Amino acid sequence: MKKKILIIVENIPVPFDTRVWNEARSLQTNGYEVTVLCPRAKGCSAPYELLEGVHIYRHPTAKEGNSPFGYLFEYGYALAWELLYSWWIFMRRGFRVIQGCNPPDDIFLVALPFKLFGVKYIFDHHDASPELYLSKYEKKGAFYKIQVWLENATYRFSDIVMATNESYKQLAVNRGRLAPEDVFVVRNGPDLDTFKPVPPNPSLKYGKPFLVGYVGTMSIQEGLDILLEVALRIKNLGRNDVHFTCVGGGPGLPLLRQMVIDKNLQNTVNFTGRVSDEDLLEILSTADVCVNPDKPCEMNDISTMIKIMEYMALGKPIVQFDLKEGRFSAQDASLYSDVNNQVPDFASKLLWLIDHPDERKRMGEFGRARVENQLAWKYSVKNLLAAYERAFSKAGL
Repeated sequence: MKKKILIIVENIPVPFDTRVWNEARSLQTNGYEVTVLCPRAKGCSAPYELLEGVHIYRHPTAKEGNSPFGYLFEYGYALAWELLYSWWIFMRRGFRVIQGCNPPDDIFLVALPFKLFGVKYIFDHHDASPELYLSKYEKKGAFYKIQVWLENATYRFSDIVMATNESYKQLAVNRGRLAPEDVFVVRNGPDLDTFKPVPPNPSLKYGKPFLVGYVGTMSIQEGLDILLEVALRIKNLGRNDVHFTCVGGGPGLPLLRQMVIDKNLQNTVNFTGRVSDEDLLEILSTADVCVNPDKPCEMNDISTMIKIMEYMALGKPIVQFDLKEGRFSAQDASLYSDVNNQVPDFASKLLWLIDHPDERKRMGEFGRARVENQLAWKYSVKNLLAAYERAFSKAGL
């Protein structure tokens, strides 16, 4: 009999959420019956879909929040649908483990009533929510205290925690007071069977010799306002040979597009919005350098960004700020900008890489080899399966 599980993710639909989709496919391949509950979005609007053996249910969504009260409504709306769908899935398909993928840290509330039926809860810790809140609003008011309470409650009611790196594991052990044997490091990493280079398309350089690529969510903590200042500095230095293309959607996208106009960067920077996987691979494969401008803060210092490993998988050299987990992931595949001299130093390192093609090639080859030998998704599957084996053993199965 297959072991049945329900994965709940709230902020990005599946299969757009690369980590959750990799988890779901890997579990299904290894004999689990997997159901995913996620939001609907453009390109992922079907209420139900059976994809590669994974059952995907998508609930209605509210407008994406971009303020504390906006997030409160968005998350509350999603929570109500998650509660309703979870009971329907439980009656129709059954499950013995729920995996909740944050943010936000309220999904444990969906799992609580099912614990009466022996269902175990796995917390898949994507983002440190208190630190994420501080990175956006830089104050410790009532909404920050809510984030702290929700995180504490999540840890308290979790049977297993899956952390994306050692920093997050230490949060679970020290801040969450979980036993180390109940915390498993399941790193982000690209699936090299699907995420691989394609031939570059010179037209994507907008008539410029060099392309700088970025992929990620468009919001405050991603530091894209810093990247626009970097692009402006490079332009003001008389370097009109560099174009920046930023791929991804998010609540900050309209403001960022307006900033491009305000700074007169229309011929230097474009934001594509969310694109297909094929278009993403073509853009990044064409890029000469890829960037991670995540602003220096505690949240970004302890977090592992999937974009870094994706850049490396495509053999691209990187420029990013000198942050703990970013340096662990990229090592010699990246140059590291001074966090105290952000725009000038970032621009300087970016131009240095553009002007040194041999070094770009060396760094790209190092990054590709590191992903192939250590950081690809396949190296995370062992710990993913171990976490589930631990959860089902606690359920007596």
